[in-house]
Amino acid sequence: MNTTGVPLVEVIGLTKRYGDTLAVGGVDLTVLAGEVYGFLGPNGAGKTTTLRMLTGLIAPTAGTIKVLGGRPGSPEVLGKTGSMIESPAFYPYLSGLDNLRLLAEYAEVARARVDEVLELVDLKERARDRFSQYSLGMKQRLGVAAALLKDPELVILDEPTNGLDPAGMRDMRRLIRELGSEGRTVLLSSHLLGEVQQICDRVGIIDGGKMVAEHNVEELRGEQELVIRAQPLQAAYDVLAHILGVKVHLYDETLRVQVDPGRAAEVNRVLVEAGVAVSELHSTERALEDLFFELTTSEEKVDVG
Repeated sequence: MNTTGVPLVEVIGLTKRYGDTLAVGGVDLTVLAGEVYGFLGPNGAGKTTTLRMLTGLIAPTAGTIKVLGGRPGSPEVLGKTGSMIESPAFYPYLSGLDNLRLLAEYAEVARARVDEVLELVDLKERARDRFSQYSLGMKQRLGVAAALLKDPELVILDEPTNGLDPAGMRDMRRLIRELGSEGRTVLLSSHLLGEVQQICDRVGIIDGGKMVAEHNVEELRGEQELVIRAQPLQAAYDVLAHILGVKVHLYDETLRVQVDPGRAAEVNRVLVEAGVAVSELHSTERALEDLFFELTTSEEKVDVG
């Protein structure tokens, strides 16, 4: 997957208010041509609201958005964009095939394209079944097929694996990886850390309506840190944070320290001299999961129960 493209989505200071409620607060976001970009955050973080503004479904309260060089929702941008926001909606009494044919006619897309996208999402054998008879996974795949009808440059998918069983999640992730390998640009939202780590080139992390990080996934995974198990845990945290002056986070009853692993002997010595019993100390590659919890946890003090 290519991450060296020009920006297709450029967002600066994007804000959305509903009365006194701040749904999205000053988001900056850039998606490059040819990449699979993961928009990651817990449920209610503002992901869907942001994607609805990117597709022109709702207007922002403040900020600027440029999609494919134009205004979200404009005819020229819609013609190059395919999207599935929230749950896909189709006529339940029509077959998947007939639903797509209606959309193709409305979008002035050749009928032959319908068969192509059904093949892409592996629904051709069930294309003549009514939509109401589809499983959740099949409904999601039909939604992706509809997003691909116009052979778009940019594909925007909102929680595409939401509610799927493990087999359905695997198939959907494979499909998204294939879209990226074909040179399409994919922007997908997710609250699943493993999903983003498996299929995305870059990730933007949103929490409480605000962007807290935007990085290359491989760079994030490649960062090293020390893992320390010690007692008393609070005393160990205080020594590391205040005496050594390093960043420390509590994760799964261990302390994760952002420091050069070459300083392990120094870290151990300082802890022991402070009366802390160290039972485990080793270096590890930081997982995206660790980073996510670090960035979305506002507590400065370790809770040791």
